[in-house]
Amino acid sequence: MIRRLLSIVLLGAALWAQSTQEMSEEEQQHLQKVLSEGASSPVDLIHALETHIAKYPYSPKRDEIDRAILKAAIQSNDLKRTATYGERVLKADPDDLTILDPVAKAFVLQQTGEQAKPGLTLARHMETVVRGVMKVVPAETGERARRKDELDRLLGHALLYQAIAVGLLGDTKESAELARRSFDVYPSADPAVESARRLALLGKTDEAVRAYADAFTIADPRVTDANRAEIRRRMGELYQKAKGSETGLGDVILQAYDRNSALLADRRLALKQYDPNLGVTNPMEFTLNSVSGDKLPLAGLAGKVVVMDFWATWCGPCRAQHPLYDEVKKRFASNPDVVFLAIDADEDRSLVKPFVEEQGWKNPVYYEDGLQRALRVSSIPTTVVFGRDGSVVSRMNGYNPESFVDVLTDRIREALHTGESKANE
Repeated sequence: MIRRLLSIVLLGAALWAQSTQEMSEEEQQHLQKVLSEGASSPVDLIHALETHIAKYPYSPKRDEIDRAILKAAIQSNDLKRTATYGERVLKADPDDLTILDPVAKAFVLQQTGEQAKPGLTLARHMETVVRGVMKVVPAETGERARRKDELDRLLGHALLYQAIAVGLLGDTKESAELARRSFDVYPSADPAVESARRLALLGKTDEAVRAYADAFTIADPRVTDANRAEIRRRMGELYQKAKGSETGLGDVILQAYDRNSALLADRRLALKQYDPNLGVTNPMEFTLNSVSGDKLPLAGLAGKVVVMDFWATWCGPCRAQHPLYDEVKKRFASNPDVVFLAIDADEDRSLVKPFVEEQGWKNPVYYEDGLQRALRVSSIPTTVVFGRDGSVVSRMNGYNPESFVDVLTDRIREALHTGESKANE
């Protein structure tokens, strides 16, 4: 709730900052007033901004206001306003997937019969956009895995929205096929339920029960206990109507559990081909790629004190700090239990190798490969020291040139001593 309120305040502040130019003083005062009144919730913000555009329908900042209302409508799950304002915003940026996804969903979920056609059009356009983006493969290994997973999710949504719209338009068979395709692209409960509903209408009871079993057993964090109970009820009623009792339904559920567990495991394995760190939460279990192309499994450094220097080519202080690291390294040059790692945090990796060669750095340099997010490194330079047990024992954001060498030396020695003490206990 705090994060949501903060996002509302920031949204209002950003809108106010963008809107003060090209507006009359009277309109500026009115906008400032309504924004102060609507800062408590998305619903209040919507009402406040709609009050403003009702008074100033030709505001020079109408596009920004419409977009702000849309974001608030999405936050508050207001389907009607999401569709209304989303349609306006998409006219200016029809390929924005962050908008296309919730707007297409809003269209298909609130319409019936022939009214579903606009939603179907949006969902088909969304599919086209997603498939186009899929052809652009990021260079970074970790980014490729995250991008693929996200785009698979969006493609699954696009197919699901089409399934719902096509079903509303009366083509039950096509709807069932689209829902199954959605599940195949991105396994989750919603497409499985939609598939089950359509298969039941087609009289394909066994397939419908199987689809409900998929929805019931698939690991989907968005499914609540109440959702799962409803899926269980529908599945049981359908099975009992066809078989006369629920005898044998447990076997169907167990088969679905095994099938979907294997399906998700295969999916994780496929994504790990792009990013070995996908799903890894322990920083010392990451595998890092070096600038030279080698890989470093951090698990191989177990039992050692590891010092990570997070830096970037654009960071002036990082360059000034580098010689100080060299001084600390010299103090531990004869100790194989202390390892220093230079971790590059550049978004554009093409800049790194030329920079390292130009600077004449001899030690290996590794890309952060998701480690920055895992350790919540928000500023550069940052130094993180891991103890022998793999836990973080020190974190230094920035540095003091006069004391850095001695401070880091002391923290490394403390980590070594602590590790030795635990080993002797």
